[in-house]
Amino acid sequence: MQNKKNPPLFARVARWLGAFALLAMSIGAGAQSSDALLDLFVKKGIVTQEEAQQLRAEAQASRTNNPSASASKWKIGNGINSVELFGDIRLRFEDRQVHTPIGDRLELGRYRYALRLGLRGDLVDDFYYGLRLETASNPRSPWVTFGTSSSGVPYQGPFGKSTAGINLGQVYVGWRPASWVDIELGKMPNPLYTTPMTWDTDLNPEGAAERFKYTVGPVDFFATFGQFVYEDVNPNRTTPFLTPAVPFGRDANTPFLLSWQGGFNFNFTKDISFKAAATLYNYTGRGGVTNSTAGFSDIFVGESTLTPNSSVAGSSGYPSGPNDGFIFNQTGINDLLILDFPFELNFKIAKYRARMFGDFAENLDGEQRAEAAVAMGANALVNNSGGYTVTIPLQKYENKAYQFGLAVGNDDALGIAYGTTVKKNTWEARAYWQHVEQYALDPNLMDSDFFEGRANLQGVYAAFAYGFTDALIGTFRYGYASRIDSKLGTGGSNQDIPQVNPIQRYQLFQLDLTLKF
Repeated sequence: MQNKKNPPLFARVARWLGAFALLAMSIGAGAQSSDALLDLFVKKGIVTQEEAQQLRAEAQASRTNNPSASASKWKIGNGINSVELFGDIRLRFEDRQVHTPIGDRLELGRYRYALRLGLRGDLVDDFYYGLRLETASNPRSPWVTFGTSSSGVPYQGPFGKSTAGINLGQVYVGWRPASWVDIELGKMPNPLYTTPMTWDTDLNPEGAAERFKYTVGPVDFFATFGQFVYEDVNPNRTTPFLTPAVPFGRDANTPFLLSWQGGFNFNFTKDISFKAAATLYNYTGRGGVTNSTAGFSDIFVGESTLTPNSSVAGSSGYPSGPNDGFIFNQTGINDLLILDFPFELNFKIAKYRARMFGDFAENLDGEQRAEAAVAMGANALVNNSGGYTVTIPLQKYENKAYQFGLAVGNDDALGIAYGTTVKKNTWEARAYWQHVEQYALDPNLMDSDFFEGRANLQGVYAAFAYGFTDALIGTFRYGYASRIDSKLGTGGSNQDIPQVNPIQRYQLFQLDLTLKF
């Protein structure tokens, strides 16, 4: 029979260890957590109620006598409930190749790196926040190439670092007053359900977004609305006195991209679900038309000097002038009213997760966009020295884009190829076919890797990713594309290879190592 007045050695040691742990936690983590531990000790019979009261008094005395020990060295305001550090470090070898219609080739073999580092968390009263820093100023790519420098003649190096800047990629505040509504303001992660065909995954829209969701049985309904500032064109108004080059002054409207999305996610079983949405994109304002060969405000043409039906075509069928992608406007956002339908079917193949996915989009104003391109580019001077002119054919039905693909992986690995999830020993393989016609999409939003952020291209994309640890991902990607309509250029402009237009064939190889945290 146990002697209550003289408990066994194990019980006495446990009491002293519990007291020590309690004091340490009460000083370092606060009284609330130490009280919970002490209550557990009482419940388990390790200490008596009287001993617990004595330990609480000793812990309080310790905090009083050592105020610096109980204070955190990192001060956080009372309005912040939580702070999470997140981001990734990525290393890449990449090889890009483009071929022109007359056989010229441009190749980029690059070793690259990228850093994204952010903080996010919850605030009081149902608010939340987030910010993220990232390398490179290109909104469609945070990547920096090893050994490059933007200063010096011709280079500053070796091991130049002037291109590796730190930029603010995300800064936003949100509010969730109820479980079914979420409102965000700032430069935010893309709130829309979409695919890389229409939105580059690195793009973070700026402005406001409102998200709503409601569940009825096995169906989750959602709606998302976005009001995004596309480009700042200030000053919005000037008088003639302030603009001598423009005798009558100038008025300019700020262009906005407005998105309207509604969709659902139907959970048939634990392993089978279908998600789909319909999204309408329209543009307002469009800034001040400048009649320049580059810019969002001017008319999209998407042409080049290498056009088969040139009035001065040589024996090869192309003008002998230079291949210059800057001659015609490649980025204009006129006549864009895009209806987009992304979708995915999630299921299992044996013990593996699988996803059939895709996207279909049509520019409802594609015919007007084509007519504007012809009117703007017809008989335009494209070579000042030779006086070449180009007649652009009217291809008014080039207004559709689509993507169809399949992804397979183990466990919950779907998404690891894009770095959205990571777990040790998980893997994912995915591939898709993509077809984007010249006047179908906004060329400034399309993914800048596949396929070089250009329209009038079609081809295949494939990727395989593997989780070496719970934080480290290895990824292989390959893409190949070719021109759809030989009578048109490949509209769009990307900072990687902006000089070549049209692209006849495009090939991309990437090998990534990603540390995600």
